[in-house]
Amino acid sequence: MAKYRNQLPQLSTATFMTDGGLETDLIFNKGIDLPEFAAFDLLKSSDGKQTLKNYYRDYLVIAKKKCHGFVLEAPTYRANPDWVVKIGYALDDLQVIHNTAIEELEDLRNEFEDDNFKVPISVCIGPRGDGYVPSKIMTAEEAEEYHSSQIKVASNTNADLVSALTINYIDEATGIVNAAKKHHIPVVISYTVETDGNLPSGQSLKDAISSLDKATNNYVSYFMINCAHPEHFKGVLNANASWTKRIKGLRANASNKSHAELDESETLDIGNKEELAKHYCDLRKHLPNLSIIGGCCGTDATHLESICESWFENN
Repeated sequence: MAKYRNQLPQLSTATFMTDGGLETDLIFNKGIDLPEFAAFDLLKSSDGKQTLKNYYRDYLVIAKKKCHGFVLEAPTYRANPDWVVKIGYALDDLQVIHNTAIEELEDLRNEFEDDNFKVPISVCIGPRGDGYVPSKIMTAEEAEEYHSSQIKVASNTNADLVSALTINYIDEATGIVNAAKKHHIPVVISYTVETDGNLPSGQSLKDAISSLDKATNNYVSYFMINCAHPEHFKGVLNANASWTKRIKGLRANASNKSHAELDESETLDIGNKEELAKHYCDLRKHLPNLSIIGGCCGTDATHLESICESWFENN
């Protein structure tokens, strides 16, 4: 039975942490080969499961010292139909993949959670196509049908919510939200933006949030921004705007390079941890409801430790 599905603890004003760049950390820092960027593939072996638990523990230890909770994001970014088949799994494996992922995270929740430290569990959903480039463009109806496969199996686990990361055009976001609504599970939408602060589709972040809320009757629990550097979107934020107040989470890239530059890079750009931490703190002036802090490409637990330290020193 899902523990927090009817009342997500991270909706409070308390500060929650989440993890960083799972896939880039595993590939570049730990030397693990992930087929098609699919971290869930590690769930097929006991060693792989242990690797993932050790990864999350590094963050949980840091979070428990300072934060009020931690959003445990399942390693299921690539666990949607096109990608699982491309990697060599069958569609019938989706339920087992998600059951296993959530069971592993429940073990971690049992290890770290107490009355003062809440650990909601989220099923991570990635885009059907490339996270940086709007490809395989779908209508909202097509996106709902496509993503329902993963969201349905997620709703049959003990996950508390689903979080769609690196979403780059609104029709796919709309389909994901409608699928989540259909299967009675809370949903978070995390957009990615280019260096101009707009989505890769060219749509403004303001319009992507406002239009989605209008189309789905504000069903999204909250919005996040991920896979972009704060320098890329700080200039488009307005602290007094209603759409800006809908942004509650941030998972920024370590690097301030563009998506195109990152795509062509053969080494991991870890950026400047102290400067990134300063950017997070500065963004509180522009994002009044920002309270969930994590990372994306190029970040690891040491980045979040720096962010966390600065966050509470300057709060």
